[in-house]
Amino acid sequence: MTTVFPNSFLENIRNKTAKILVVGQGYVGLPLAVEFAREGFIVTGLDASVRKIELLKSGRSVVDDIKDEDVQTLVESDRYLPTNEYSAIAEQDVILICVPTPLSKTKDPDLSFIISSVEGLTKYLKKGQLVVLESTSYPGTTDELILPMLQETGLQVGADFYLAFSPERIDPGNEAYPVRNIPKVVGGITEKCGKIAATLYRQIINQIVVVSSTRSAEMVKLLENTFRSVNIGLVNEIAQICDRLGIDVWETIDAAATKPFGYMPFYPGPGLGGHCIPIDPHYLSWKLKTLNYNTRFISLASEINSNMPYYVTSKIVDILNKAEKSVKNSEILILGVTYKADISDERESPAFEIIEILQNKGARVKYHDPYVAELTLKNQKTLNSIDLSPVAIDQAECVVIVTNHSIFNIQSIVDQAKAVIDTRNATKFIDHGLEKVTKL
Repeated sequence: MTTVFPNSFLENIRNKTAKILVVGQGYVGLPLAVEFAREGFIVTGLDASVRKIELLKSGRSVVDDIKDEDVQTLVESDRYLPTNEYSAIAEQDVILICVPTPLSKTKDPDLSFIISSVEGLTKYLKKGQLVVLESTSYPGTTDELILPMLQETGLQVGADFYLAFSPERIDPGNEAYPVRNIPKVVGGITEKCGKIAATLYRQIINQIVVVSSTRSAEMVKLLENTFRSVNIGLVNEIAQICDRLGIDVWETIDAAATKPFGYMPFYPGPGLGGHCIPIDPHYLSWKLKTLNYNTRFISLASEINSNMPYYVTSKIVDILNKAEKSVKNSEILILGVTYKADISDERESPAFEIIEILQNKGARVKYHDPYVAELTLKNQKTLNSIDLSPVAIDQAECVVIVTNHSIFNIQSIVDQAKAVIDTRNATKFIDHGLEKVTKL
């Protein structure tokens, strides 16, 4: 059967006169808004944070991947309009929801940001609008949660408005894969919804992958990050196995990676970080618990990965013991507190856990990170980044490389340090001082 589309709406998308509103102006929403605005659309960026909107209005970016000058150019050209006002939805043709989906303390899905966004949307929903959820959630969120809320307005999906899910795939700091180069998965509540959403994303993204439903699209995202979580859990356990056997895990992985088929290298580390991998698999586990199914691989991987900060601190204790020193009152210097190198994103970084474990043991913990001037721990204590001077390195009983920022002069750090814990294989290419280094 041939699908009939609202020709005027599709034409407005293709000729870029459709107005787009992006809810959430963080690591997902802002790059998406900027990409549509660059392509010639008029884009409104909505965010609850007054401070964030003030910065954006002044031409300041709030994420690493978008430059200040890009924001300033788009704001001055009136193609990008930052706002805190939900009433702006009434003037839009397309609403893209890119809000956080964290976990509660019990690791259950916290959909409060999605719910509040949709509640705000229902007040202004009108005929002919396209709504797309990009926030990661469990399969069924779009059709079980969002659709009923929108249809309470009396409008019908597929006829009066269009609803789809398209998982975000943005990788902060990855210059090889900006928004345009990452294939975009799209699934609609109806076939018409999916194809209209695909038409929208084709304006800014090179490859669109249309799946049969919103549930399939939601599952794609969870599969991607569960795959990574499970494999990282595996290699983190391999790291501990190699340690007990006296084998260099990094050498083992590099050698295995030379096999041209049947193997994909993953690397151990101090724990999982970022908004996706530590969180997304729990959405799938939670959903399956409601169906009386236990996700064993996901649970085991989570257990191993969550234990890595404790494994790192055990290495620190061992090094101090060899030097006949106690953890209590020893000065420990943490290098890098973001969850990955060369960005300022500290969400879910294992550095938080490592610092708090050491503090609870009585250590005097300091940190240096050129991207994070101040760090508020989960226990609400605040630390400030110190200067990475020779004196600061020398004063530390142990230096722990948690994040391998490219700006770090690793050889110089090792030369000046009494002892180094290398959780990222940062010392792979240094020439001397390896006797001071302990790797995972």
